[in-house]
Amino acid sequence: MRILAVDTCSRSCSVAVTDSGKLAGEVTTLRPQTHSRHLMRMIDMALEMAGTTLDAVDAFGVTRGPGSFTGLRIGISTIKGLALAAGKPAVGVSSLQALALPLMCFDRLVCALLDAGKGEVYSASYRFARSAGLSETEGDSRWGTTGFSAEEKVLHPADVLADITAPCTFVGEGARAYASLITARLGEKARLAANEHHVIRGASVARLAFLRLKYDAGNDITGLVPRYLRKSDAELNLDAKRRTEPRNA
Repeated sequence: MRILAVDTCSRSCSVAVTDSGKLAGEVTTLRPQTHSRHLMRMIDMALEMAGTTLDAVDAFGVTRGPGSFTGLRIGISTIKGLALAAGKPAVGVSSLQALALPLMCFDRLVCALLDAGKGEVYSASYRFARSAGLSETEGDSRWGTTGFSAEEKVLHPADVLADITAPCTFVGEGARAYASLITARLGEKARLAANEHHVIRGASVARLAFLRLKYDAGNDITGLVPRYLRKSDAELNLDAKRRTEPRNA
């Protein structure tokens, strides 16, 4: 199966093409411009690296969140458009799962953190299971023995750290932003992933998309929508306005 996968949920942007589970081409960048300015060019570059074309892609994958509201909309709308035009399946995967995936070789807790702004982070924690890859720290795994799942939350970093008592590796732009707080609270129990792991790779998105396509029937494109975890500023402003408006008698 040939998969084209995209991540646009944070400041980084990554596109990968995998063929039969092997990485064939990947482009990752950190640019100040909106991802809509370079995403299609990156898709063309990844396809060229892989020596293939859009017509030859069997399925599409994209991070569905949590993450930047604008970034998620760009990635998801692009992938849905390509998938609908090609008549091929498209699935969304967790951005936090994709972030944690490269650290599955560590026999310790992995906490994935994305900067959510407003002094908060998007967070999920995973524990490596020798026989099953990453597994959830709580709740039931949607992927059985083939993958992992964990409860995703948006919290103040201190609240995330309050729940962690075991040695833990932290990864993601949120981990880098709050590295001093993490070290101060957890001391030697905390480790920060290497710099190259703090961005989500398209290859990880492709792998998770492959697992979902293989083991889960849920690949309805119309159901592929962003997972925000919290309301947008526009929604919060509207709620505040409604609370202050006088009610009609």
